[in-house]
Amino acid sequence: MTALSQTLIDRRAQLLGPNVSTFYEEPVHMVRGEGVWVWDADGRQYLDCYNNVPHVGHCHPKVVEAICRQASTLNTHTRYLHEGILNYVEALTETFAAPLNTAIMTCTGSEANDIALRMARGITGNTGIIATDHTYHGNTMAVSQLSCTNPPPDRWDNVAFVPAPDSYRPLGGESGQAHALAFAAEVERAIAELKERGHALSALIICPYFANEGFPTLEKGFLQPAIDAVRKAGGIIIADEVQPGFGRLGTDFWGHQKAGFVPDVVTMGKPMANGHPVGGVVTSMDIMSAFRKSFRYFNTFGGNPVSAAAALATLRVVQDEGLMENARAVGVYAREGLQKLSETHSCIGDVRGSGLFFGAELVLNRETKTPATAFTKKIANAMRQKGVLLNFLGIHYNALKIRPPLPFSHEHADLMLERLDEALTETPLEP
Repeated sequence: MTALSQTLIDRRAQLLGPNVSTFYEEPVHMVRGEGVWVWDADGRQYLDCYNNVPHVGHCHPKVVEAICRQASTLNTHTRYLHEGILNYVEALTETFAAPLNTAIMTCTGSEANDIALRMARGITGNTGIIATDHTYHGNTMAVSQLSCTNPPPDRWDNVAFVPAPDSYRPLGGESGQAHALAFAAEVERAIAELKERGHALSALIICPYFANEGFPTLEKGFLQPAIDAVRKAGGIIIADEVQPGFGRLGTDFWGHQKAGFVPDVVTMGKPMANGHPVGGVVTSMDIMSAFRKSFRYFNTFGGNPVSAAAALATLRVVQDEGLMENARAVGVYAREGLQKLSETHSCIGDVRGSGLFFGAELVLNRETKTPATAFTKKIANAMRQKGVLLNFLGIHYNALKIRPPLPFSHEHADLMLERLDEALTETPLEP
């Protein structure tokens, strides 16, 4: 580690407090980004295969220009009239099916999920919430209650958890419909558990791609039995699209569309404005009206003219530059490359993903499917040293997470695969 990096780490601890996390054993000191590339303070170039915040590429000129133009003209909040937020919401809701036609703008996905929980309470009158046991939906007081990976010290009793779907080790030991019914049975169990605690169900909140859970391969319609159970109990479905949304999955613009259902509320954040802090909630007019009646909500910075300009520019780049189709084509190519690597590296137990959100689950033994958790962390750090940024997640923290900006090309995939082949060859497969 360089002296400058150590100085920055020491200053972070002094100025930001202890335990502020960084990626990699040797953190990267980034100073510049362009497209799918970033550079560190020493001038070293890295291929960014991880960051979904610069959705259309680091410092995309059209997004930068939109931010600068609006910032030099006017920026204020939404209690004044301005067409920017209306133009954006109109363009955004055109990407959804009916009845999802109205929106609230926020600054973060955490705020969006917090609002979604309040919407659920407003429309149902209930308080019970179900999430999976390996998810993350943000860091407000309310949504932090939904995290099992970083649990709060005082869990509220209106939250219940269900096992995350796992296509590699399916619930009940069977894939397909049996897996779907096993997941739905867990949802029904959680509904009953909440009822015993005095909480009727307000919502099931899920990432429709189950990103943090390790993005399992699930058939279209997998969630329908669980959705039926939720709606029978009087609850609604909240789809957290912060990671799979905006065309990343290649086949569909939204994760819930790929999964084959229409949620009641959709939340979004990180990639929405290519790095400018923007989040949002899309829902039906009925739910929006119930929310507005039950809760008085205003966000000073949510939907301000600069944020709206950044978000609209990002959306238009995705659409005008064909980035969803690029995600589909390059994603297929990259997964085929990972599958080919599995022929020579027995540690690759399962290759999965969609579009430009894909990866491989690493195991110590394919027969037993024993997770190679420590090994996976070593691979992520080895790739960082080789100039490729990726990371890992999943129920056992052994799934490589590859989620590059959408302009990622076949040539970039080749470079990533070449470096991964080297890292897997050079790193001993040890528990």
